[in-house]
Amino acid sequence: MANRKFLDFYYYNVITTNQFIIDGETIVSSGGTFEMGFFSPNGSTKRYIEIWYKQILPHVKTVVWVANREKPLTNTFAAILKVTKQGILVLFSDKNEIIWSTNTSRSVQNPVAMLLDSGNLVVKDANDGNPENFLWQSFSFPTDTFLPNMKLGKNFKTGHDAYL
Repeated sequence: MANRKFLDFYYYNVITTNQFIIDGETIVSSGGTFEMGFFSPNGSTKRYIEIWYKQILPHVKTVVWVANREKPLTNTFAAILKVTKQGILVLFSDKNEIIWSTNTSRSVQNPVAMLLDSGNLVVKDANDGNPENFLWQSFSFPTDTFLPNMKLGKNFKTGHDAYL
């Protein structure tokens, strides 16, 4: 990958359209509470994009969210997680197949994916911190862990139903 651009230390909690993560790299929320990256559960060779508590216990990962639960990776040699110019967060396999992606009906000028210190992974415009303007957020698609500020149930405005 000749065009590989590593995550800038300053933006350790952000994935941009020019910066992506590969297996072995992680992003960490600004306060250091949460970390996201590729992970295999004990005894498994399957790889997932997961968010976990960074500092609960050494050598113990308390996973709070999983992206590709339905379609785990078996080879992460060339797999990448990146944000497209359209503001979609996409996990590509080593064969450049889409394994998992977010969705949105809007676009922004400068899309980024950011891991917040609440554990919420959001896709948003880099210059807009208003939660009402997020293009997508993991808190709307919980897996099996309820975190503070997460809302469960039906959003009557959008019709989306969030449940564990």
